Amino acid sequence: MFENSFLKTVFCSLEKKKTYFVIKTRFFTQFDSGIRIGSSNPNTRKAPQQSGAKTHFLGKQVDPFGDPTESTDNPRWANVKSRPFKTVRGRASLSYPLYANHTYPTCFSLSTPPPSPLQMALLSQQLQRFFLTTLNCTSNLKATKKNNSVALKERARCCSAIAIDAPSFSGVAGIRWGLCRLQGPREEMEDEAVVRSDGLDGFSFAAVFDGHAGFSSVKFLRDELYKDCVAALQGGLLLSGKNFNIIREALEKAFESADAKLLNWLETTGEDVESGSTATVLLIGDDMVFISHVGDSCVVLSRSGKAEELTNPHRPYGSNKSSLEEIRRIREAGGWIVNGRICGDIAVSRSFGDMRFKTKKNEMLEKGLEEGRWSQKFVSRVQFTGDLVVASPDVFQVALGSDAEFLLLASDGLWDYMNSSEAVTFVRNELRQHGDVQVASEALARAALDRRTQDNVSIIIADLGRTDWQSLPLQQQNLFLELVQALGTIGIVTLGIWMSSQFSL
Repeated sequence: MFENSFLKTVFCSLEKKKTYFVIKTRFFTQFDSGIRIGSSNPNTRKAPQQSGAKTHFLGKQVDPFGDPTESTDNPRWANVKSRPFKTVRGRASLSYPLYANHTYPTCFSLSTPPPSPLQMALLSQQLQRFFLTTLNCTSNLKATKKNNSVALKERARCCSAIAIDAPSFSGVAGIRWGLCRLQGPREEMEDEAVVRSDGLDGFSFAAVFDGHAGFSSVKFLRDELYKDCVAALQGGLLLSGKNFNIIREALEKAFESADAKLLNWLETTGEDVESGSTATVLLIGDDMVFISHVGDSCVVLSRSGKAEELTNPHRPYGSNKSSLEEIRRIREAGGWIVNGRICGDIAVSRSFGDMRFKTKKNEMLEKGLEEGRWSQKFVSRVQFTGDLVVASPDVFQVALGSDAEFLLLASDGLWDYMNSSEAVTFVRNELRQHGDVQVASEALARAALDRRTQDNVSIIIADLGRTDWQSLPLQQQNLFLELVQALGTIGIVTLGIWMSSQFSL
């Protein structure tokens, strides 16, 4: 009865060594394959090739180009360019086009039918998480009983339909890298993730850039910031000396130099002149990591399964020490904050680029006056004494002891929807199951999409190679507690609906 109530149809078939899994639920979000044709990225408007690429849904392989009852050369993709951006009763469906250079421009469209009041009760996040977790755990336990090497190859091939293929990295001995970038529901991909092992003797370089108002700043920084860091650190010589004050000054100069070059380049080329980008850099050695951080990405270190946040977001709102310092600095520079945004505009207080808050502050003020955003009386009282947004980094050093398992660096597209403890537990469970750090990074990005992230997602995981993942017990959620909470929510909402109907009679 329970199963019939929630699962409308479950269809499985095997054809030419392809496993299809289609699940339609009465209350859960329904999945359908689609292409966002409105995207300005031409690669996301191409009809997908019948390459047999697959992905995962609830732990099963899904053919994104057709369903099990249709032939593999499905004619519905013949006119994909003329296919409208799908809407369901006035609500636009979400889709996830990939990064521009990806070879399989495929995405999912998520369509949510309008639920009844009782169905709204059943759509509690706890209930969804309970059933999705149950199905995932069941499929994962079955997968571990099979040949691991075969399962890993199959899973990696399936994941390639929704996550970029990370290059092979080499550098500091023992470190294994996982890198994933997903565009999410945004019209443009403005994130970048970089891992490099050349140029810094004994250290590897990893960075995540989160751009805004265009991709130009990110495109400039992904090469120039690395070059400036290598030059300032004398090819890693300063890192080997481990004099933190000297290293901090060198990284501050590197960030300052890169920002000055970027501002000049933006003004000279006129390309996305209002664009900007955050940047969080990791310099990982055998026993030490140096972090240089600007913006709202975050670095988390897993120590024996405990999440240790190594950075604070640079945002002009909040009650923590970092946010209060940012708010005070902005006000002392003559700026103001409206709804957590500097001058009612930008929600990050440190970044590269963003010349309207640095060298073009007065022009920004005049433009706002013309647009009616503020009055002449208000403008006459404003006196800028410094830059409202700065690229001065926070620099840290962290010792990597024997209990250090992995470093996780990700943009706010992940952290706005998942806390550090959840992310560490998720990655540990993935590594415990298959030991593949690349697959773990892809799975974590998909988890952000499952939680309806509205931003690009970029993730870098550095497995430090000090943990035997196969020997660790699998960390599982308390499914019984989840079920009790979900049923409690259903009961309360159902009671409220019933009482409302009684009072309305």
